[in-house]
Amino acid sequence: MNLILKNGRLFDPQLSLDRVGDVVLQDDRVRGLGPDIAASGPGVIDCTGLIIAPGFIDLHVHLREPGFEYKETIETGTRAAAAGGFTAVCAMPNTQPVTDNAGATEHIARRARELGHARVYPIGAITEGSRGERLAAIGGMCQAGAVGFSDDGRPVMNAQILRRALEYASMYGVPVIEHAEDLNLSAGGSMHAGARSLQLGLRGISSASEAAMVARDILLAEESGAHIHIAHLSTAASARLVRAAKARGVRVTAEVTPHHLILCDEDVVDYDTNFKMNPPLRGAADREAVIAALADGTIDAIATDHAPHAGHEKQQEFDRAPFGIIGLETALPLVLRLVESGRVSLARIVDALSSSPARIFNLRGGRLEAGALADLTVFDPSREWIYDPARGLSKSRNSPFAGWRLRGAAVHTIVGGRVVWSATARPPES
Repeated sequence: MNLILKNGRLFDPQLSLDRVGDVVLQDDRVRGLGPDIAASGPGVIDCTGLIIAPGFIDLHVHLREPGFEYKETIETGTRAAAAGGFTAVCAMPNTQPVTDNAGATEHIARRARELGHARVYPIGAITEGSRGERLAAIGGMCQAGAVGFSDDGRPVMNAQILRRALEYASMYGVPVIEHAEDLNLSAGGSMHAGARSLQLGLRGISSASEAAMVARDILLAEESGAHIHIAHLSTAASARLVRAAKARGVRVTAEVTPHHLILCDEDVVDYDTNFKMNPPLRGAADREAVIAALADGTIDAIATDHAPHAGHEKQQEFDRAPFGIIGLETALPLVLRLVESGRVSLARIVDALSSSPARIFNLRGGRLEAGALADLTVFDPSREWIYDPARGLSKSRNSPFAGWRLRGAAVHTIVGGRVVWSATARPPES
């Protein structure tokens, strides 16, 4: 199968590529690219005014299958991913049963091949049942396709167990992904500890609960020489710790979510549980610090932490509702706001959505060059639309961005040389 993308802005910051031209795809590879190298005709997509980038990769997604299919499935979650411009996602292991063995890992990979609209890379649990007590079968899961390990949503409180996990994962060349939270410091909290939590009468979660664990995890990675990846980094202190660790050669990487880049605790109003996530929305100073850390490369990747929940679960008192929001379909326009404001370059945003995730997790894709995998995201940075979660492709609706006027959208998402999403199939409301 051949496909030609015509007259687009070819954009790959890792390769210093930024020029108007064509991309020729043959089967699942990029055959060639350059100025006016292809003629018009069948199999041609006019990309005039659009940006053609390496396919976006989301390192942190909850697909909920198996066990919680009423919230999301591999099919619906990857469809939402494709609509957001993501050609691949990493699926977190907090399923039911927990993805803590080779059989469960193989099941997710097989279901994704059968039903997925984007590539799915399984993340295995660090410990059995994610209970933090005994290491899971890391070797077996690696052989079954796991690309990293995490007890996501649950930090590994036992430092000795985490150290052993780092050592084992290092043998297979994959990262350990840590939800950095000291449960003793955050116990009972439901939002960031600050003036806003006091005004609302809600128990707060201290920034130190994250930074303390980031510091510990960095020390363990430094001692073992293994790769630690900090999930959804949210505080200024954590950013400082990661920056200093990188400067001295520690193998630490980090991700940040669009909602931590755009919102802060002051945005939590009327006890709306769609603003409840973990880590919580931090103070404005923390938000500015993580924006700066993304801009200077301290934070490597942008990841959504897409966490779907059913309506009845979120429609509870704030302190009882589950943490988490959806984010696959809104990620791109939200982070493009940082480009419009001049705080982060377009090159850094595209890199953090594509090349950097591929590099730090050793995944396929992330390049726009001849011979590269034909996973591409074609997007319009100026397209304006209003986000309505009810019209989204996720099964769930728990988003704080309902009704927002957004700018920027994926127009075509291409996986393995095949168009899996086009905005013309279901255009955003304008």
